[in-house]
Amino acid sequence: MKKLISTLLLAILTVFIVTGCSGGGSEVSVGIVLPTKDEPRWVQDEARFKAALEDSEYTTEILFSQGSSAKEKENVETLISKGIDVLIIAPHDGAAAGSAVEAAKKEGIKVISYDRLITDTDAVDYYVTFDSIAVGQAQGQYLIDNVQGSNVPLYLYAGAASDNNAFLFFEGAWNVLQPKIADGTFVIANSSEADALKDKATLTRDEMGKILGQVTTNWDPNEAKNKAQTNLTAAGADLKGDVAILAPNDGTARSIADVFATDGAISSYVVSGQDAEKASIQYIIDGKQSMTVFKDVRTLVKDAMGMAIDILDGKTPQTTGSYNNGTIDVNAKQTDVIVVNQENVKQELIDSGYYEAGDFTGLE
Repeated sequence: MKKLISTLLLAILTVFIVTGCSGGGSEVSVGIVLPTKDEPRWVQDEARFKAALEDSEYTTEILFSQGSSAKEKENVETLISKGIDVLIIAPHDGAAAGSAVEAAKKEGIKVISYDRLITDTDAVDYYVTFDSIAVGQAQGQYLIDNVQGSNVPLYLYAGAASDNNAFLFFEGAWNVLQPKIADGTFVIANSSEADALKDKATLTRDEMGKILGQVTTNWDPNEAKNKAQTNLTAAGADLKGDVAILAPNDGTARSIADVFATDGAISSYVVSGQDAEKASIQYIIDGKQSMTVFKDVRTLVKDAMGMAIDILDGKTPQTTGSYNNGTIDVNAKQTDVIVVNQENVKQELIDSGYYEAGDFTGLE
């Protein structure tokens, strides 16, 4: 009798262990890892992902890495343990994320790089993105179209060198700005590295890296503010007056604009942005920020979830191009971007249902 009870207990224990290891009822179909909850952009993405899955038969879990590659890897491992079949990840650091996604690939999980490309690894299956070079081109072209005369001081700022998108944004902007720098429309005000390369139409990644080393904001509004203050303190009268500012995104654009607005020697500025954050839309309405590049997160999330569901249903997702990540060409689906300023802000963001009119003041 005792032997029978022992055998039964052993069998129950074995079932319990196997069930526990497999994740039991906590299994998740799609795991999503986003870089930080401290930036409005990524909180928007979280809300859009949740809305996209409301009527889905598939389950998901969204985790934030809070600007830490170690936390990012831990998040991926947590999701692996919950039995995910697809991982959607917007990396904090494109290269550092390699080890995290390699762990997922070893488990047969399909990896979708979201918005930012994971670099230097073959463990990426797909990439869902806005056309990042087109973003930079739109920012640069807006500056060109909205300045007058020649020798206009041009202040360059960029995102984090750890983010491959920062290079793509800058590349796109340089593509259109460089001819206007070379012909004397603009004078580079705050980067000796960029000034030394002003006659070069196409930059290598190393050359862009040297420029970014001088003008990076690391996507941090406080760092952008400090850099702008340092730049203006060092600038002579010939680098003030009417100026143009290449700001990489909305958070940094607002900080930089605030600094330039308080300098009495700055008579006017044109400043770019990106992401259509609510605070920046109010700045645009108020004339404090010139433009933003609107990347409709609803479309990006729809593309990412469409890819994930295709994978879960055993289908091959449709792609529109590819990006080389340093190791392989990653099949990608690109989403178009829209320039928003005072003239079309209501049409693009309110009439389209992206934001409510009541979110803003002074909207006509």
